[in-house]
Amino acid sequence: MAVRLQYENSNDIGVFANLTNSYCITALGGSENFYSVFQSELASDIPVVKTSIAGTRLVGRMSVGNKNGLLLPNSVTDQELLHMRNSLPDDLIIQRVDERLSALGNCIACNDYVALIHPDLDEETEEIVADVLGVEVFRQTIAGNTLVGSYCCFTNQGGVVHPQTTIQDLDELSSLLQVPLVAGTMNRGSDVISAGLIANDWAAFCGLDTTSTELQVVENILKLKQLQPSSLVTNLRASLVDALV
Repeated sequence: MAVRLQYENSNDIGVFANLTNSYCITALGGSENFYSVFQSELASDIPVVKTSIAGTRLVGRMSVGNKNGLLLPNSVTDQELLHMRNSLPDDLIIQRVDERLSALGNCIACNDYVALIHPDLDEETEEIVADVLGVEVFRQTIAGNTLVGSYCCFTNQGGVVHPQTTIQDLDELSSLLQVPLVAGTMNRGSDVISAGLIANDWAAFCGLDTTSTELQVVENILKLKQLQPSSLVTNLRASLVDALV
């Protein structure tokens, strides 16, 4: 199920955290509460690491990664890099990228198999994304926006994109990514999807302002509801019958 939370007084939790199937990184400082929500939900499955990137708390926008690797901007310090290498899984490839568009999380969106990138990224960066993250790379825009990392969030199960994405674009993106997509909003109507939502294949976290309708859309498209009401009822009936017998 998706969990609502805030970073200090901000609902843009995707700015301060990055979540994949093999690790989660969150911003240093702020309230301990933010970190502990991730810790309680994820710690049994994956490491949750506190860090800063280039001395900032904007770890979600400065980095991009999946289960295979993590890309960081050139401005990340040696100490931060060392801390992440020590804390994250040993088989994870962590690499600095010398790229003019250094907010990598805004310019790249990926799951474990496919990445969408900003049309103006360097050829070299495109190759690094393909090699380190082990994905197919497509230069793309979403609803006319070049910051593909900001206006969508997708996992290996499904994804949410900018609300003004046309049906035609949705179909095209969906066939590129090979996952079902839906146009939606987060945080009570915000179109900056990845600022209000971070997710992996079994967990999702949204800003505190996210409405129950938005939450429901996220849970359905990302297939987070393991037991639908109908199957719950069937299971209840089955257990009742067993008890009666």
